Parts: sequence; C-alpha cells; structure tokens
Amino acid sequence: MAFLALGGLLMTGAGRGVARGAAPGATPGAPPGPNALTRPAAADVVLRGGAVYTVDAVRSWAEAVAIRKETIVYVGPDKGVAPYVGPRTRVVDLNGRMVLPAFQDSHIHPISGGISHLQCALYDVNTKEQYLEVVARYAAAHKDVPWIRGDGWSLAAFAPSGIPDRKALDSVVSDRPVYLESSDGHSAWVNSKALSIAGITKTTPDPPGGRIDHDPATGEPIGSLQDSAMDLVNKKAPPYTPAERLEGLRWALKHLNGFGITSFQDASVDTDALDAYRALDDKGELSARVVASLWWERSKGEEQIAGFLEARRKYTKGRLRATTVKIMQDGVFEVQTAAMLHDYKGKPGVRGLTMVEPEALKKDVIRLDKEGFQVHFHAIGDAAIRECLDAVEAARRANGPRDSRHHIAHIEVFDPADIPRFRALGVIANFQPLWAFADDYMVKLTLPYLDTGQARWIYPIGSLEKSGAVVAFGSDWSVSSANPLEELEVAVTRMGPLGETKEPFLPDERIDLPEALAAFTINAAYVNFQEDKTGSIEAGKLADLIVLDHNLFTMEPTTISDTKVLLTLLGGKPVHGDFALDGAEK
Repeated sequence: MAFLALGGLLMTGAGRGVARGAAPGATPGAPPGPNALTRPAAADVVLRGGAVYTVDAVRSWAEAVAIRKETIVYVGPDKGVAPYVGPRTRVVDLNGRMVLPAFQDSHIHPISGGISHLQCALYDVNTKEQYLEVVARYAAAHKDVPWIRGDGWSLAAFAPSGIPDRKALDSVVSDRPVYLESSDGHSAWVNSKALSIAGITKTTPDPPGGRIDHDPATGEPIGSLQDSAMDLVNKKAPPYTPAERLEGLRWALKHLNGFGITSFQDASVDTDALDAYRALDDKGELSARVVASLWWERSKGEEQIAGFLEARRKYTKGRLRATTVKIMQDGVFEVQTAAMLHDYKGKPGVRGLTMVEPEALKKDVIRLDKEGFQVHFHAIGDAAIRECLDAVEAARRANGPRDSRHHIAHIEVFDPADIPRFRALGVIANFQPLWAFADDYMVKLTLPYLDTGQARWIYPIGSLEKSGAVVAFGSDWSVSSANPLEELEVAVTRMGPLGETKEPFLPDERIDLPEALAAFTINAAYVNFQEDKTGSIEAGKLADLIVLDHNLFTMEPTTISDTKVLLTLLGGKPVHGDFALDGAEK
C-alpha cells in the first residue's frame, strides 16, 4: 500500500513530507484510481463531494471517503463510492469542504496545560500590570487556596532581561505563596512568601541545571527562578490530586480535538500522568492516541531505566504507549540558559546551561537505545543540539543502526555544520513552527544576543527540509497555541499568524504548504511509530480525519489560520463537531 512506500522514503530521508508533483496551487480532483479494500460492503459513513487531500506517498487528491467501523475502506472519486452506500450508511455531503488526515502533535504538555487553564491562567494578557490584576482577582476569588499557582506569563513583558521580581507580586499577594510559571515553562516568578517557605536566601547556591536570579546590588533573590531552580519552590507546593489531573486532561483533550488533533506525544510524563491517561483510556474517554515521553531525572542516572522498563510494560496498551524517554539538555535562549557553542553577544563567559554532561549523555542514550526506547530531546542552543546528535551517533556506533526514530525538539539556533547530521543519523527535526517569526521574544530577547552569522540559523526549517531530514511539527502547548493552523501559517510565511508582523523572518527558511501539512500528519505519525495506521487517508488505515471549512490550497497563505475545524473523527467517531457540519461555510 502507499503508506508502506512512504515509510520507506522516510527511513531513507528522501520522503521529506512532500511529493514534488503536488503543486501548492493544485485543485482537487480524482486521483488516477480509487484506493479501496478489495470487497465492497456497506460503509457506516461516507463523506463525498469534498476536496480530500490524502497525504499519501504521491500526495493525491480524492472526492470521497468511506468508513466502516474504525477503518477507511475507500478513497477516490465520488463515482466510485456508490458500492459502499447501503440503507444504513450515513452519507455526508461535504459541498467542497476540505478533508485532511487528523493533525498529530509531536511535542505537547496536555495535563499540565489543562490544569494551568483551570487555575490562575495568564495566557490571555500581556503586560506586567495585567498579570498582577489577574493574580489579585484570582486570589480574592480563591481565599481558601493555600498556594496561588498559575502559568502563562511572557518573558517579553519583562524585556530586556526577561526577569520579573518578587516585590510586584508581594504588592498583590503577601500572605500566601505565589508560584507562576512562564509560558515556556523554564522560568518561575515567585513572591517573598514562596521564597521564604523554600528557604531561598542570598547564600543559597544554584542547583545543577538551574539558576536563582539575584539583585545585582543587594545579592538578595529577586523572585525569578530558572529551570531546575524552579523545583526549589514548586516541590514545596501540595501535589496535584488525581482528580485535578483528570480534570486537566479532560479539558486539554476537548481543546485539542477542537483543533483537529487526535494523536500526540506528551513531552513529559511521570507515573501520576500515566495513571491519568490509563484511567481515561480504561473508561473509553481518551479521545487521542498518546505516546508518553517518560521524564529523565538529570539528578539520577541509568538506575532510573528499570522504572522506565516497568512503566512501558504496565501502561502500554489501548491508546497509550509509554515508549519514549524525554531528556532536557538545555534551557531557553531568552534568559541565556540555552547551551551555546560561543558566548552570548554582550555576555562574556555566558554560554548557557548544559543539563546532562555530554559524556554521560552518550552513555545514557546508548543504554536507552539498546533497551528499545525512543529518545525525545529538548535542545535549543547550538551546543545542546550538537551534544544530542553526538549522543545518537554514539548509540549507533555502539548498538548498530535500528529504527529508533530519536528526535530533537525546539532546535532554535544551529551551527549549520550540524544540519546534514539529522538525515545522516536518522534523527527527526521536531520544530515548533509558531516561534519562527519576529515576535517580541525574537526581537527583544533573542536577536540582541546573537551576531549576524548566528542569527541566520534560527529555526532553519527550510534548510532541514532541503537536507533530506524528516521534519515533524509540534506546538509545545501550553507554552504557545495548540492550533496547528496558526503554526502552518507561520511555517509557510515566517510571519505572525494574527497579523503581528508584515515582513517574513528569514524568508529562505519558509516551506511549502504540502511540506508543512506532512509535518503535522504523516511525518508526525512517523515520529509516533504509527504511520502504518494513521497520518494519511488511505484504505486500511484508521479513520482519523478532519473536515475544514476552507480548502487551504485555494487560500492566501496569510489567511490559513482563519480556517476552522468543523469535524474531527477518531477511528470514524466524532470527537469534535458532528456529521451535520453545522454552521459550515459552503
């Protein structure tokens, strides 16, 4: 079948997500022939009269799809679907609307993201003053909550340093600890009460892989904590209950299904998170196919692998697979914790934080690879990217080539010498494309610390595509929007999806729409070892599909994010919208 051919292309690095014959401006029509199972029988659902972009190996178009139980049984022209229509078949007239494989997110944080939107959420405001207003309102409305916790503040609101202070929080809440994570999850803003409970003073040393920010004049902790230093306060807060985790996960699944997402890789899980997924799956409520990335504690070593093996055995069933290990190798660029090969511009001696010592990383990845785990790396700076590639190279030398599909997420600033190594080593480039435009993070907190040569290699998505690497996309929600349509628009335009910018940022790194769609469908399915079942619309695959109100190929690229998902199917069943397509534009 076609997906097997695509899988072979991906394994060799040649199938980078686009068939060159599929022009971005192509109009939908019948493929050369239908894609169907051999013995027609009545389908449960038939979608017809649509612009069906299959994302198969040749990027063919179709008009109709037939579904029986969970499986696609026909893809092709309308005239060929008649044998699949029986007296009980639900026939849906698409009226030209677009059908795609459901989106898959290669790097996301659903449980914490859901919880964060149910507590003191700061995502919808943008300034220091607005953050303080939200915190004050939340505290007044939740007088019985012992800790004020929330997420979503932007480092850009505290430019040029990206570092907030405790005194502002003290002015609105002083009687209870306040712990607020930044939208990127690598910084925490805390008040004086929280610092006191954690015992953090001017003499408290930085923990490995973290930084306590201090007032340069007094030496006192300023109320901003970076990476592992966040745990000094966070671990003093009461843990979330199983009920809170389930509530957060349910919220997140509804949110993601609404954006057409039916598969994802959770980028950081522990046994509490696995229990939440298992509980929903056992109840038949897990409305997504989930690969869980087991969190690598950098304060530990190989002794944690025994626990990973047990988690994989215990939790991998149904729609959940605990088959991946997540290693955080550096921090973020905006507060100079991303690991760089050279000093940050204007910061002599500052090269960021390396979380796992490179030789130890090689040893750990060799062992994980040997045990059959996929490794999901976080690397933002060029030094961290190189260290992760070096570790995979060491694993290939020690264990021989295998179908490991290790991937590196974020990959912001490259040394160009490392670009061809992704294809050579079979490492997937896992980009978060929404960040690849000149927003405040880029203009105020990134570009000032890079020289011109380095700045050329920020989120080089186009260069990785051209190199033959497999490129997959993820959102990192709740760090940023989970909407793949916004992310697709940025990948294609390198401009803000909501009109924030009017000039493309590094326009040579733009990619075409077919390439971008593949990164959120078949290539993301490849990351999750399920390209044989999902990621394209082909007979024999699972009916994970979405219906959009517009055809993305007939729109201006700058309007892609205006598109709405009308219907999301998981195994042929609606998890968002319904077959009536209420309110659809024709």
